Amino acid sequence: MRPVLLAPAIALAIALALPGGARAQVADPTLPPPGLDALAAGGEAPPVAPPGPELQSILVSREPGGRRIAVISGEMVRQGSRFQGALVESVGEDRVVLRRGKARETLRLYVKPEAMPARQE
Repeated sequence: MRPVLLAPAIALAIALALPGGARAQVADPTLPPPGLDALAAGGEAPPVAPPGPELQSILVSREPGGRRIAVISGEMVRQGSRFQGALVESVGEDRVVLRRGKARETLRLYVKPEAMPARQE
């Protein structure tokens, strides 16, 4: 064996000989999320807050007076139609406004940067 190839071979042998705790632990991405196995075994499901409407997509025509379509929680809606009892008041390029009586709810396609928590580095 050449001396140049000997160093990587020795490093590989040492890395493989280390006990499992010394190697980096990587979570298996194919495993189900934690708590799902307890649910399958007959346990109780963890409490989940009821989700509100989620704006998933918007399609706005470039033509004046063209279509304005949004997908909210998997349901396609048009400006002026109804979604779960609320009137789809407006469909903008990045938001949809729902109106229930006098109450308005704005669904945003993107979260405002100032509303996001600061990143820890």
